[in-house]
Amino acid sequence: MDIRYADRLQVELESTVQSSAAGPDWQSGDVSVEQVLEKDRLKIFLTADLTPVKGIALRWVFSETEKPHEPVKVYSDAWERGYGDMEWRGLVPERMMPWVCACSNGSDSRKDTSDRGTQCFGVAVQPSAFCLWQMDAEGITLRADVRCGGEGVRLHGRRLPVCEVLFARCEGVSAFSALQTFYRSLCTSPLRLSEPVYGANNWYYAYGKSSAEDILRDARLLKEMTEGLANRPYMVIDDGWEKHMTDGPWDAGNERFPDMKALCWKIRGMHVRPGIWVRYLADGHHEWTENADVRLMRDPTYLDPSHPLVLERIARDTERLTGEWGYQLIKHDFSTCDLFGFWGFQRKGFLAEDGWHFWDRSKTSAEVVLEIYRTIHDHCAPGTVILGCNVIGHLAAGLVHMNRTGDDTSGVAWDRTRKMGVNTLAFRMLHHGAFYAADADCVGITGKIDWTLNARWLQILSESGTPLFVSCSPDQASGRIAEELGSAYERASLQEDELIPLDWMETTCPETWSLNGETIHFRWMQEMGADMSR
Repeated sequence: MDIRYADRLQVELESTVQSSAAGPDWQSGDVSVEQVLEKDRLKIFLTADLTPVKGIALRWVFSETEKPHEPVKVYSDAWERGYGDMEWRGLVPERMMPWVCACSNGSDSRKDTSDRGTQCFGVAVQPSAFCLWQMDAEGITLRADVRCGGEGVRLHGRRLPVCEVLFARCEGVSAFSALQTFYRSLCTSPLRLSEPVYGANNWYYAYGKSSAEDILRDARLLKEMTEGLANRPYMVIDDGWEKHMTDGPWDAGNERFPDMKALCWKIRGMHVRPGIWVRYLADGHHEWTENADVRLMRDPTYLDPSHPLVLERIARDTERLTGEWGYQLIKHDFSTCDLFGFWGFQRKGFLAEDGWHFWDRSKTSAEVVLEIYRTIHDHCAPGTVILGCNVIGHLAAGLVHMNRTGDDTSGVAWDRTRKMGVNTLAFRMLHHGAFYAADADCVGITGKIDWTLNARWLQILSESGTPLFVSCSPDQASGRIAEELGSAYERASLQEDELIPLDWMETTCPETWSLNGETIHFRWMQEMGADMSR
């Protein structure tokens, strides 16, 4: 199916829904929608004056030649992180598929791809709307949420570039290869790392109970395990260093972390690169200001980044962490959940519930989110690596170097690591190198997970060509574990491998993979199968 004007159009206003057979332009009152066809993409524009607008839907009706004429499976991306739930399914008309979807025949488990065909549908990165797809046997629908929070945006005459729509048909290649190529077409300028990123993160053995002395001990262990490697590792200080657990302010450490700048430079003195975690929008203790305008209408625990004072605060915090203190990696977390009140898996449709808006009602939610990411990017010290966590990948692409693309793995429960980690690695490797470096999360080593299983997770991450982070309790860093960690770090310092899931169209937890062209297998399940509580 080639890109073309939509066959039908629907515009949702605050009080009514208006539909029409779509030509390239549509207008009703002070609201207009334009479709501009340029080469391989269709650009959608919305203009409105006083009328608040909530959303736009465009529908392409399949011709007889465009309809699937054989069994197909359908792929969907996710709003932000994967939660162990990414999968290929049959045609489900009510399934809401964020950002990108695809339908494909056959199976990637078969080497012969001569009869394969994959049709991809998506929007380019950094749109001004939250966009999702629905697909059925008769056609495909794109829905663009242009609300400000949960209420219609007030554009005051502004021409909003809603999104850029792309279609692609790939023949004679696997579905994975087709989608890899398609994702690269959606982001023309990803942020590139100067060197592969790998190292340690203290969260999955400490879980916030840590100190400056613990971090220095971890950094020394990391230095010893990576001795002689030209590309130096990162020691990331996760949640627990700040005054209030998972809450601002971000201008000083607590009694266990009395001098964050000195700690940073001690780590740097070991030839290890220091990184730091931050949750910009959390201000539950109201220590910054009581000004109600800077707080979210939805929940005043969190700051409203549509307000210029909040963006100024984010800028100052970023400059302090990366410039004044000297941290070389910044991991910013929780922004999606803090803004909308939900994790991605909790919402089948759009993220925002009705009934609230941001302080600046002239901006869409997507524009507000983009401004957070741009502010962080623009105020990092030169050379800082930006790692997003719980960010919206389609909006963060081009504004972060790396993205934690799945929910948390674990240092204590193998089935959580298996479910979240393996699924994330398989399905979100499509983003790797196209949008950013895709981080499938840590190997948590505490002694509470059978090392035979955990070692497989370490192995596949180190062979994936994607970032590797390890949370290893110091009492576990010896013998076989230390030896295998050293080998994994060495391989991850280069990230030259190509890993591709082969049975990903049949399972959420792939066991068969192609590593540099050779088929390999992993066994992920415990003796009694999957834990029902997961």
